[in-house]
Amino acid sequence: MKVEQEELDKFINKNLKAELIRPSKSPIASPFFFVPKKDGSRQPTQDYRCINAKTIKNSWPLPLISDVLNKVKTAKYFTKLNIRWAFNNIRIKEGNEHKAAAEGSSSQR
Repeated sequence: MKVEQEELDKFINKNLKAELIRPSKSPIASPFFFVPKKDGSRQPTQDYRCINAKTIKNSWPLPLISDVLNKVKTAKYFTKLNIRWAFNNIRIKEGNEHKAAAEGSSSQR
């Protein structure tokens, strides 16, 4: 167990320095562990099954492109929408803030 913790610390420090990961402020997490490989080394792995089990299936924050195209087939007037400006103004239901990516959440490039 101590060997795994040392390997985990080394993995985290290396990737933090390389800026491939960042510290997370999210209350949701998934288990992180190492799986032994045939050559004796260990492969870092995350188990997302617990998060996937809570994910609402077939739910999209934005409409499907095919649905939008079907609606605008007969449109006569169009407007330009600045998506970057609009994204920052999307309202999140109170209590669901943890589902949105917060500043400083972990991500890979």
